[in-house]
Amino acid sequence: MLVGKKEIEVRYAETDQMGVVYHANYLVWMELGRTSIIEDLGFKYADMEKEGVISPVIDIQASYKKPVRYGEKAMVHTWIEEYDGFRVTYGYEIFTESGDTALKGMSQHVCVMQDTFRPISIRKKFPIWHEAYEKHKKQPVATE
Repeated sequence: MLVGKKEIEVRYAETDQMGVVYHANYLVWMELGRTSIIEDLGFKYADMEKEGVISPVIDIQASYKKPVRYGEKAMVHTWIEEYDGFRVTYGYEIFTESGDTALKGMSQHVCVMQDTFRPISIRKKFPIWHEAYEKHKKQPVATE
């Protein structure tokens, strides 16, 4: 399983009056992590969009554990939690500068044609992406 890593330097604009990162900004960081792991696999969202395909979020979850503050750096870890040829679920863990878990989350996506929003098969439309996702997705734990 590939785990992408993206360092984030917390900007003042991302924080609230207490100097703590505002909760919605973690969703932006999750997107940065997602884009980063896609690039780690050798692809770009922009190339998919050039073919008229977009990948909307259909579910997102975030569990906040510890605050990240202005002046710190955060580290976003991203991986492919599940993939079935149509849906992709990305897993996230965001760490504080000291290495504590700040957030655990996931986002689920489908690929659709931009003009009709009709779902498409990643397996058929982007077979090279499909192979990479199959190869690098999280593997189930074997039980005896």
